[in-house]
Amino acid sequence: MHRWSELFIPTLREAPADAEVASHKFLVRAGYIRQLAAGIYSYLFLGNRSFNKIMAIVRQEMDRIGQEFFLPALHPREIWEASGRWALMGDNLFRLKDRKGADLALGMTEEEVMTEIARKELRSYKQLPQIWYQIAPKFRDEPRPRSGLLRVRQFMMKDAYSFDIDAAGLDVSYKKHYDTYCRIFDRCGLKYMVVEADSGAMGGKESHEFMVRTPAGEDQIVSCDGCDYAANMEKATSKLDVVPDLAPEGDGKPLEVHTPAQKTIEDVARFLGVLPKYTIKALALMTDEKDEKTGNTKSRAIVVLMRGDHQLNEAKLNGTVAIATRPMEEGEIRALFKSPAGYLGPLGIEWAKDLKKDADRPLLLVDEALEGRTNLIAGANKENYHAKNLTPGKDFHPTAYADLRSVTAGEACPNCGKALRIDTAVEIGHIFKLGCRYSESMGARVLDKNGKEVTPIMGCYGIGIERILTAAVEQSNDENGFWLPPSIAPFEIVVTPINVKDQTLLKAAVDIVGRLDAAGFDVILDDRDERPGVKFKDADLVGIPFRINVGKKVTEGTVEVVLRSTREVRDVTISSVVEHFQGVLRAKA
Repeated sequence: MHRWSELFIPTLREAPADAEVASHKFLVRAGYIRQLAAGIYSYLFLGNRSFNKIMAIVRQEMDRIGQEFFLPALHPREIWEASGRWALMGDNLFRLKDRKGADLALGMTEEEVMTEIARKELRSYKQLPQIWYQIAPKFRDEPRPRSGLLRVRQFMMKDAYSFDIDAAGLDVSYKKHYDTYCRIFDRCGLKYMVVEADSGAMGGKESHEFMVRTPAGEDQIVSCDGCDYAANMEKATSKLDVVPDLAPEGDGKPLEVHTPAQKTIEDVARFLGVLPKYTIKALALMTDEKDEKTGNTKSRAIVVLMRGDHQLNEAKLNGTVAIATRPMEEGEIRALFKSPAGYLGPLGIEWAKDLKKDADRPLLLVDEALEGRTNLIAGANKENYHAKNLTPGKDFHPTAYADLRSVTAGEACPNCGKALRIDTAVEIGHIFKLGCRYSESMGARVLDKNGKEVTPIMGCYGIGIERILTAAVEQSNDENGFWLPPSIAPFEIVVTPINVKDQTLLKAAVDIVGRLDAAGFDVILDDRDERPGVKFKDADLVGIPFRINVGKKVTEGTVEVVLRSTREVRDVTISSVVEHFQGVLRAKA
């Protein structure tokens, strides 16, 4: 029997001064976590019980489709070099040296380790498919740890990896994980969305994120209430209203107009008496790529053209050019455009015709919203001048058109046309189709049915254990605390005798705990010699979904059952208390 008086549950009246989001405030106040250093937390008794329940659900569902491993947290540099991510991960990767001077890293993910195992052990198509997973600590050197467990430097993750002989096999493995994730998050009691997502540094072509809407989130999701469309902001698209183009001026050829001191899109549009959607925004960027053989750095200009009222989506740009970019410096701008910033445009420059070729020429990427438009206004590459009558494909030739803009709320859904909404959200899971990025670079090969050596195709699938708990707290809290779904709460029921000095009440409370415990419920007895108000406040704070008040109605064989989420109070006879909870708890399991 768990007795509150014997347990370490250090509840606090006040939240830490730096706590801004609900989950951070309440997990500290409820005694679930304590901070050791920035982004590093200890999980105390209640927190650990919840995490263990979450991990048990994850493990049960993953065991239906895969096999559990336990992998090292300490990785040699060589495997990260082989995948190309030793440099790519930059400062986010914790790096250290052993006593012999060899470079090591603390694992932030396990693609390299799993692929190394596959490279050494898998030989034939007969061994495929394989799904391997683990639940273990991961490490990321976050520059600004914040929001409690939402942005940390050490965290628990379930990461899984699939190996298949071909794309059709990967489709099957991917679907298995998609369905498994839905079961996991359903069992954890979360209200979540599945959205199309960008793969980022993980690589791969197709991915989905499992997201929980909350103001505490750092991600933005675009969704439609009229259909099932949902996507991360980094992947979202929309239907734009048709914009009637301006009539050409003069002979229709590019026409320079004097725009003294008018540098911003808003200033130029106002000065010329047009809306920003009739203008072109030019973004001047550079890439710096180091030649591993010579050690020299080669820079290349990338100019992005957007509709004047649209914003660049950097993730979409990074996915298009597959290399990091930086803003051009003033000297670089003048060298390419022969003009100061504020008057930049696409005229008079010989742009590359191919993204990968023409390496000596700058790239001109044009957002798809400008494709087919005519008579637009852009900088004339001449101080105090802009140009009218610009038509993409006629007056200048893009290297490529691409979807580069960020969607805004109210734009039309690409599927059904209804208005899109944008919400902040927390990512709780992410699945990727990695393709052959890691198996190819690290040399994993198997023989197919014809005896031909082929590269296995991979998938990667992650769940943040802490994210499940924090998302649950963010979804269900009020000014007094929070309540967790019974499946992941440290206890399902707290039994609270109003006065432990009253032996009749205490005996009845112990009897009720014994009955519930024997029936398989996770229950705690609050046997502290405290005022009822103190006990009720603590019970409200710590996330337990049901409270049983054992008071004066015991003489009638009755107790009060309080549902934490709604404060609903129901009288239940002691003799039927087990049956009551079998109805409200086990029926939902």
